[in-house]
Amino acid sequence: MTITLNRLCVSTVMCYLRNILTFLFLAGIATASWAEQREFNLTIDEVAIEVAPGFTNKVFAFNGQVPGPLIHVKEGDDVMVHVSNNTTLPHTIHWHGINQTGSWQHDGVPGFTQEAIQPGESYTYKFNVDRPGSLWYHCHVDVWEHVAIRGMWGPIIVDPKNPSALEKEVTLDAILMLSTWQSPYASVYGKGGSPQDVSDYFSVNAKSFPFTQPIRVKKGDVLRMRFYGAGDETHQMHMHGHDMLITHKDGYPLASPYYVDTVPVGPGERYDVIVKMDNPGLFIMHDHVDKHMTNNGASMGGPMTVFEYEGVKMNDWYTWKNKVYDPNFFYSVSLTQGYGLFNSAPFMGKIVEQGKRRR
Repeated sequence: MTITLNRLCVSTVMCYLRNILTFLFLAGIATASWAEQREFNLTIDEVAIEVAPGFTNKVFAFNGQVPGPLIHVKEGDDVMVHVSNNTTLPHTIHWHGINQTGSWQHDGVPGFTQEAIQPGESYTYKFNVDRPGSLWYHCHVDVWEHVAIRGMWGPIIVDPKNPSALEKEVTLDAILMLSTWQSPYASVYGKGGSPQDVSDYFSVNAKSFPFTQPIRVKKGDVLRMRFYGAGDETHQMHMHGHDMLITHKDGYPLASPYYVDTVPVGPGERYDVIVKMDNPGLFIMHDHVDKHMTNNGASMGGPMTVFEYEGVKMNDWYTWKNKVYDPNFFYSVSLTQGYGLFNSAPFMGKIVEQGKRRR
């Protein structure tokens, strides 16, 4: 009887261990099948972009565009990015929100984790995407100029392994990168952005109204907007006609999401909000820092958009009645096209000729 019981115990333990090993093996397969290795190329180019009517700004642009290309990956992916500096000044890339676990040398801080990438040189970054959410990348050399007024930033969207039930309801995504500009230095590289300088243009995705675009929706859509503080001023983004549910801060899910009608977005911050589009009409969203509603003091301007519901009549006097529509202005189309690096032709600037560069 004792022998039988011992054999039964041994059999039970072996069965238990076998189940544990099987679970770990399958979990490893699942993780391996989810995460992938991804390799991208980025250039840094000197181009000029038209931010607002009559206002053109020279920038250092990733792949020639501002904002930079969307990088869309999955939590756990291994990423390699080859960067070539085609400009006349040194740069690096900081991967804001990537914790660089075991890869601190790729954090992109000159003089601390690497030497700056000199003009004409290249550098390769390697890291694991160890946390999901709304992340971004930006230069870390002379950030008061290169980031604040030269457009050296772009979005990284990292899809989570286990999205929440609320996230699964989303039918439309939009990325809004908020920034400012200083017209006295628009045509002069290597200057601007110091404490005594004043911003006089304000933008979303590097455009000021009326060069911005509407967000077109239909009743029943669940819209997720990802706000980025890409410049060095705080923006108070106010949505008319709807409440916004703040679900994530800096990529991290909130334990207790909460409703607002105005989202404060400071430098470096990201907020994810989810909005149930249930109030058909034409409703604006704008920066409630009032001077940000101008283009160098001329009204109306700044980071403003309109939510245009399908089926709502547009009167002849409606400002955007004949607007040429770009459905990817907020990266909404790119975010539906799977994973990878996505350039956007409408964000491309005009190359600054070498002989015409002023430093």
